[in-house]
Amino acid sequence: MTDLQTAPRPRRPRPKVVTLTDAAAARVREIMARAETPRVGLRVGVKNGGCAGQEYTFAYADTIEPLDEVVEDKGVTILIDPKAILFLIGSEIDFETTTLSSKFVFRNPNQTDACGCGESVTIIPAAALED
Repeated sequence: MTDLQTAPRPRRPRPKVVTLTDAAAARVREIMARAETPRVGLRVGVKNGGCAGQEYTFAYADTIEPLDEVVEDKGVTILIDPKAILFLIGSEIDFETTTLSSKFVFRNPNQTDACGCGESVTIIPAAALED
């Protein structure tokens, strides 16, 4: 009998869970440069809250947790909690400045609704959209 060994096939690159516009990447780099202590990246997530049911979250990340999804885009490291991945798949994060405000804006194909003030959203996990 012959020992037949096959070389592992290279895996195709997975698409990024989120991407950043140039404006968002520049703003994140600026914010990270101002941090009081060095940080490994920016943690992005989703939590329950607000009148529409969910809110996007941002926080400095001091460590990369074992199950974090690590996204490198335009020189920025974004860490995503595994519980938020299905809610954020395909999202683009932008940074917009208007006469009255400046803020991060999510363009999320999984978002189905938002409250009037824009602070909270309703998101259906990506797996549920495939049915």
